[in-house]
This record gives sequence, structure tokens and C-alpha cells, in this order.
Amino acid sequence: MVLVDGALVLYVERGGKTLLVFTEDEAVLAASAGALVDVVKRGAVDKLVMEKVNGHGILDTPAASALTAAGAYSTPKGLRIRA
Repeated sequence: MVLVDGALVLYVERGGKTLLVFTEDEAVLAASAGALVDVVKRGAVDKLVMEKVNGHGILDTPAASALTAAGAYSTPKGLRIRA
């Protein structure tokens, strides 16, 4: 779960394959994506492989763009973040 100014912005469901996004604000999304990538890269989580966002394929979404800019990389099924 990623909060920005106390508001829920991102929620990674159990297993990490589905991401729920609660904002359309690009600046807030970018900040929360950076925080999520940072948590994984620091080693708090081994890896994340996200395939869906809000029930749809994650590729070509604003969330994918924000996560990619923050350091995630694209795979054929979705996005991956590794420590």
C-alpha cells in the first residue's frame, strides 16, 4: 500500500500480480510509483511482477508509464521490479 499525504494511491494485492490505483493525478501517481519501486529496490520485497491494474492489463496505462519512469521494466505479460 502506498499513501501520499495520507491518501491511498496504490495497493498491491496479495501475490503482487494486481495493482489497484486510486488516482488519476500524474504527479501523485509518479510519486507513489517511485516509492513502490524504491521499496523493492531496497530489498523490503524480493520482486514484483504486476500484470493487471484495476482489473485490466497493466501495459499502456498511466500506472505503467509512472512505474517504468521510476525503474520498473516491461515484460511480455506486465511490469517487473527487482531488488
